[in-house]
Amino acid sequence: MSKSMISIVVPLYREEENVPLLVAEVAEKLDGHDYELILVDDGSDDGTVAAAKKERQHDERVVLVQLRRNFGQTAAMSAGFDRARGKYIVYMDGDLQTDPADILKLLGRLHRDKLDMVNGWRKDRQDDRLSRNFPSKIANALIRSSTKVRMHDYGCPMKLMRADVAKNLRIYGEQHRFLPALVSMNGARIGEEVVTHRARQFGESKYGIGRTLRVLVDLMLIVFFQRFTDRPLQLFGPTGLIFLVSGLFIDLYLALDKLLFGAELASRPMLQLGSLLIVTGILLFGIGLIQEMQTRIYYESTGRRHYSVREDDEDE
Repeated sequence: MSKSMISIVVPLYREEENVPLLVAEVAEKLDGHDYELILVDDGSDDGTVAAAKKERQHDERVVLVQLRRNFGQTAAMSAGFDRARGKYIVYMDGDLQTDPADILKLLGRLHRDKLDMVNGWRKDRQDDRLSRNFPSKIANALIRSSTKVRMHDYGCPMKLMRADVAKNLRIYGEQHRFLPALVSMNGARIGEEVVTHRARQFGESKYGIGRTLRVLVDLMLIVFFQRFTDRPLQLFGPTGLIFLVSGLFIDLYLALDKLLFGAELASRPMLQLGSLLIVTGILLFGIGLIQEMQTRIYYESTGRRHYSVREDDEDE
């Protein structure tokens, strides 16, 4: 791993016209800096791959990673992170809406404040208000309130991380939007920096308002990981105990009513309710115990740790 190399990971899907312009602009804006440009083709069915191969012939800093089919933006990002060799890893989109010059701006902020990740903020966003900006604002508000990680623009396609942070990420589905929250789970220091955002020149956006529901589903998973990933019993246990105690209280009340006053219980719904609560409580608590044992087996068998050690950055 180079001591100062910047690995720029760019997922591509049907961006044939943008590839040559992207490579040229990165070369211009990062002139004099050590970098590699990793173009990850996410199963494009146009001339994106051919364009990337052509650029690779003229610039040895261009690296092409081809996925066998369209796995999605998150998978393409992961493939790029795995391939990266630099000390710092940048994620940016290939639609030319972000300015490569901002990479140095983010890197300066990371060094100045000794951060592990700097997230871009498209303060003046040049996108359609209804199809892009509106669902993005909804998603950002939901993520902020749920994860307690305060960022203006989680989905900004310009992020810079230390390599050890990026390579330890395990992301699936639509979880690329949650990178700040996922990084913070490991105790990483996060900052935010305003970046330039430009209108799209070529091609069409692959995302819109329909993605909001998928983001909501993934958000529920992220919240679970953030709070209970290494202690699932704390999620299922209290709920199970509440159900169990409530059911026991109801059935005890009915038993005393039967013994002291001779009440008829066979036709009373409260008896079924009490029994249902007892069974549900036992099941929930049992699920929590099973998940707790599985979590410990996972950590012990894989050698993974439920903590993260910060690398020494005194050389900066």
